[in-house]
Amino acid sequence: MMPPTRLAGTLIPAMAFLSCLRPESWDPCVEVVPNITYQCMDLNLHKIPDNIPSSTKDLDMSFNPLRNLGSRSFSNFPELQVLDLSRCEIQIIEDDAYQGLNHLSILILTGNPIQRLFPGAFSGLSSLQTLVVVETNIASLEDFPIGHLKTLKELNVAHNLIHSFKLPEYFSNMPNLEYLDLSNNKIQNIYHKDLQVLHQKPLLNLSLDLSLNPLDFIQPGAFQEIKLHELTLRSNFNSTDVMKASIQGLAGLQIHQLVLGEFKNERNLERFDKSILEGLCNLIIEKFRIAYFDTFSEDAIDSFNCLANVSTISLVHLYFNGLKQLPKNLGWQRLELVNCEFEQFPTWKLDSLKELVFSANEVGNTFTQVKLESLEFLDLSRNDFSFKSCCSERDLGTTRLKHLDLSFNNIITISSNFLGLEQLEYLDFQHSSLKQVSDFSVFLPLKNLRYLDISYTHTQVAFHGIFNGLISLQILKMAGNSFQDNFLPNIFMELTNLTILDLSDCQLEQVSQVAFNSLPKLQLLNMSHNHLLSFDTLPYEPLHSLQTLDCSFNRIVASKEQELRHFPSNLSSLNLTRNDFACVCEHQSFLQWVKDQRQLLVEVEQMVCAKPLDMQGMPMLNFRNATCQVRKTIITVSVFTVLLVSLVVVLVYKFYFHLMLLAGCKKYSRGESTYDAFVIYSSQDEDWVRNELVKNLEEGVPPFQLCLHYRDFIPGVAIAANIIQEGFHKSRKVIVVVSQHFIQSRWCIFEYEIAQTWQFLSSRAGIIFIVLQKLEKSLLRQQVELYRLLNRNTYLEWEDSVLGRHIFWRRLRKALLDGKPRSPEGMADAEGSRGRVTSA
Repeated sequence: MMPPTRLAGTLIPAMAFLSCLRPESWDPCVEVVPNITYQCMDLNLHKIPDNIPSSTKDLDMSFNPLRNLGSRSFSNFPELQVLDLSRCEIQIIEDDAYQGLNHLSILILTGNPIQRLFPGAFSGLSSLQTLVVVETNIASLEDFPIGHLKTLKELNVAHNLIHSFKLPEYFSNMPNLEYLDLSNNKIQNIYHKDLQVLHQKPLLNLSLDLSLNPLDFIQPGAFQEIKLHELTLRSNFNSTDVMKASIQGLAGLQIHQLVLGEFKNERNLERFDKSILEGLCNLIIEKFRIAYFDTFSEDAIDSFNCLANVSTISLVHLYFNGLKQLPKNLGWQRLELVNCEFEQFPTWKLDSLKELVFSANEVGNTFTQVKLESLEFLDLSRNDFSFKSCCSERDLGTTRLKHLDLSFNNIITISSNFLGLEQLEYLDFQHSSLKQVSDFSVFLPLKNLRYLDISYTHTQVAFHGIFNGLISLQILKMAGNSFQDNFLPNIFMELTNLTILDLSDCQLEQVSQVAFNSLPKLQLLNMSHNHLLSFDTLPYEPLHSLQTLDCSFNRIVASKEQELRHFPSNLSSLNLTRNDFACVCEHQSFLQWVKDQRQLLVEVEQMVCAKPLDMQGMPMLNFRNATCQVRKTIITVSVFTVLLVSLVVVLVYKFYFHLMLLAGCKKYSRGESTYDAFVIYSSQDEDWVRNELVKNLEEGVPPFQLCLHYRDFIPGVAIAANIIQEGFHKSRKVIVVVSQHFIQSRWCIFEYEIAQTWQFLSSRAGIIFIVLQKLEKSLLRQQVELYRLLNRNTYLEWEDSVLGRHIFWRRLRKALLDGKPRSPEGMADAEGSRGRVTSA
């Protein structure tokens, strides 16, 4: 037994080392884009981990206890462009904390209880464009040390403790400022002096959000002759009188868009008074938006008199009770009615209106004919309308229409072929139920149409001339429909300008050899989610401009060699994933073609075999052509010879690998091992091996060299020979990754059995078991020896949590270090790492 003094002498240094092993010293962050983007959220970090490269441009350090930011806290990362420090318990930011971040454009400090900002807290941010300091206890903009940020475009100080609206003088040094969010602060009054900086040096593109501030008073003339891009006042007033007086206080303001109203969950006003908007007569407004008021009744018609010269009106979440007409001589050019409630479809007369958006409203299910002669843009989507007769000038009351959206409605019966609507350029019917669309050439007059969407309209294409007349069409979407006999004929004869075609989810089983003969300009073709059985490239040969072809999620088994010769020359992206590929020798040419076209195929690693069963789920790239070399031999020998040969074969097969191992142990017993460990795993677990095991062991400190079949096996050598010679003989240890896929794989069980023999012959305790997932005992008992070994021996169990990962990698490294010869380089690296950890 070890003496107590000696035991203490051993444990104390070890405990001291472990106490210094903080998260910053290992690899806790998620690498989203190598060397560019890293996510280190909620990892209990006190600084940026040492392993984050200096080339990082996007770094998320949110939800870590950083607490104080000292001088040059981020100077090791000069390329940073986006830095998220949300909810990092930051209380103090010292001078020059961000010094050296000359390329930083976005800084997020949301949710930090900042108590002190040094005068030079934000110095060095010469390229900053967006600063978000929401919920940071800011009480005043005047004391906020950002006056030198001349490139700033967006400043968000919402949800703070700001009582005064006074805009600081340093705003005159920010000519690029476009957005200032002061919502949900404590501002009650706005005086003329608060806007003095805007009177002296206007910021014409400034958008200002004051929502959720308890406004009581706006001094008349405070906004006189001020120009703003946008002003938002929502849920600011506790009475209609205060709102009316405040709007009158905006007199003289020139604004591109004014937004008034309330939020769904922040309703202060019980009713809408028609006098509220009277003060708008003293403003110059281009666009006006109002949201979440309960009732617009008949007597509220005069409310719009002051908005007669506005170009765009947007009314959202309002209830119109009996509002049957609007004031005359309104100059509105665009009207948006979204999520509103009407007693009936409005038939307002608006002679100047060019664009009408009437979407997602409650108004019954029958569309009423309108007469808007100047209308060019009409959006009637998401209203659950039924159209008994569509579509012509008589139905829509205009001949100037260029944009028509009838998507997400009910039944639409096409009874006329768009007479009087010949100027249409955009037409959308998606997710509405079309009737009679395939009975005749309904689109024949639409020679100017460029965009057509009839996706998921329950259309069965039977008439080959359905798209006749669409000579200018560039985009056609018809996903989710069907064709007669699930066969795609040539229905695109006149679509010579088509560039994008979506035929996904149409239950197609066959494609005509001439289906695409008339589409020389087609660049993108989506044939995914159909029932195609073969990848015949002949129909695609005429598509000389085709760049992207998607045939994923079909039932493609293979393609014949002669079919692969007819291929579009400009194709740069081909998606064949999620198909029923048969990895058999009969399709050897196709399997070889897949290997040769890796650059062309999208996610080629995800192309897996569906047949035969023993190869199901295996990547097609792993298929070996050598398995298809069949030798034809005529057996003329006697039965005795056959029996003898069979006996020899059986004996050799049974003892061959053991003999190879025995010979190899003698040959390599005195030599040094090339690898630290040979990894046995199922191909189904390859993602975990690549992304977790290889990354953490080979890129860690000290690094371990692993033997992996896909990387280290010698091409042209038999698999079994590679396993024994490259895997076992040249490795000190064997790592067995046990999972349900492993137990069900014959190759994995074979390798495991050889590993047992290797361990016995080499007299090494070298097998390390890693259980990747919880295993059913009934499944595990099928491999009796493995079941016994796992019950008798200590094994590692993978747990995907911060603490679980830390313990797992520490135990695994300790197991791999056992018996590993120490090299000067390894010791130097280890010492360097230990030094960095200690300094952290």
